[in-house]
Amino acid sequence: MGLVGILVALGLLVWLSFRGWSVLLLAPAVAIVAAAFAGEPLLAHWTQTFMGSAAQFVAQFFPIFLLGALFGKLMDDSGSVRAIAHFMSGKLGQRRAILAVVLAGALVTYGGVSLFVAFFVLAPMARELFRAANIPHRLMPAAIALGTSTFTMSAMPGTPAIQNTIPMPFFGTTPFAAPGLGIIASAIMFAFGLWWLKRAEASAHKSGEGYGEDAEFGAGRIAVRIRAHQPRSRVSCSCSTSWALVVTGIACTLSTAVMTAPLVRSCAP
Repeated sequence: MGLVGILVALGLLVWLSFRGWSVLLLAPAVAIVAAAFAGEPLLAHWTQTFMGSAAQFVAQFFPIFLLGALFGKLMDDSGSVRAIAHFMSGKLGQRRAILAVVLAGALVTYGGVSLFVAFFVLAPMARELFRAANIPHRLMPAAIALGTSTFTMSAMPGTPAIQNTIPMPFFGTTPFAAPGLGIIASAIMFAFGLWWLKRAEASAHKSGEGYGEDAEFGAGRIAVRIRAHQPRSRVSCSCSTSWALVVTGIACTLSTAVMTAPLVRSCAP
């Protein structure tokens, strides 16, 4: 019953999170559900097991999460995310609209920007590129997700995503562990995802399907939301700005390597 309780608790956590409930409230609640299914003492399990593990998790990973969030917010507020997006679209053009969206998403998320921030910045750019290339807008979420939520989240060496940093103290590894396998896995994810998107695009064009209406995807509303929250002093995209973004990303990666090495050594068994 313990395994059933874990599955039920995870299901409730995911479902209620999508319904808009705060994870800070849901996590203790579903922990009690899992303990009830396992037949554990509820109060003791909640106070001694769950709270102790939660406090240890925060103590170990709060610094890197805080710095990553600050760096992502800095890139967002300074206009760096938009500069990357426009730089990629300008270099690759309309004929490679899907590739431009994927690479732009990969660059901003590998630099530490939250995928939620990246999505709302990339959506207007993808909308314009897909409309100009007459690519069905239903492929926009897949293109953005491929760049922001696959290889840069779980496979690229040095990625600041939580999926890469959480296992470090348990396995005694660094964010750059198994770089060869990580690069190979990233190449497989990127190649297969891009192949599927191009196949879907070719199939849509063969059947006569075009961009379609914005109302079905809501990209117009996303663009309005983005413009409403953007200061007018955002930086413009230029070559110097793009090179500055590359240097910033390299600095972020090196900082991650330097700051996490002592943590891994102290937590290694």
